[in-house]
Formats: sequence, C-alpha cells, structure tokens
Amino acid sequence: MLVKALRVGLGQLIVIGDALTRPRPQQRSAQGQAAVNAQAAALSLYQFQACPFCVKTRRAMHRLNVPVTLHDAKNDPEAREQLLAGGGKIKVPCLRIEDADGTRWMYESSEIIKYLDQRFASVA
Repeated sequence: MLVKALRVGLGQLIVIGDALTRPRPQQRSAQGQAAVNAQAAALSLYQFQACPFCVKTRRAMHRLNVPVTLHDAKNDPEAREQLLAGGGKIKVPCLRIEDADGTRWMYESSEIIKYLDQRFASVA
C-alpha cells in the first residue's frame, strides 16, 4: 500500500512538472499546420496519464505541435481492449498509425518520438 501511494504521488509530481516545464510548440504557417493536423488525424496514442514514458511522448507531440488523439488505456476499458486487440499487449505508450498499408502499432517512446520527428519536424 505504501508503494502504491509513492507511485501515485510520484506520478502526480511528474504530471505537474510536465505542465510547468512544457516546451513551446513549433510554429508553422497556417497551411503547414493544416497539413500536420490532417496527417495527425490518422494517429492515436494509447497512454497512461502519469507514466513517465507517456509524458515524454506527449511532450514531443506538444513540441512538434501535432494534435494526436489520446486514449487513456488505464482508466478507459474500451481503450484498453482496443490496445490489447490491436497491438497485442497492454504496454504504453503505443502509437496507432493508420495509413494506406493498414494499421500499425508502435511501442517504445523513443521510437514513437523518432517517428514523429521524422514525419513532422520539417513541415513549415
């Protein structure tokens, strides 16, 4: 019980720290941001609110100014089931990517951030 209280408390500190130190979003032309918004409509992030790796991923999305739909896989049973059925495991963060080739599920915060940087950082 003490461990759970510590974990919850540390999780809340991480969320507060993120809110206080969040990076500025990337500035783009209206046309560039519209293109990013259209591409981001095919992305969804399955995450836990206080997970440090999820916070790291959300910070990158904020920095890149990419409005990805968030799903709370901890508190939303439907999102949790979608993650398990589609990705094969309940592990977060997980980015669901829908494109012409179908649906891909990408785990690992570093891989997700690398993918987002490659896809969106150069859009002006």
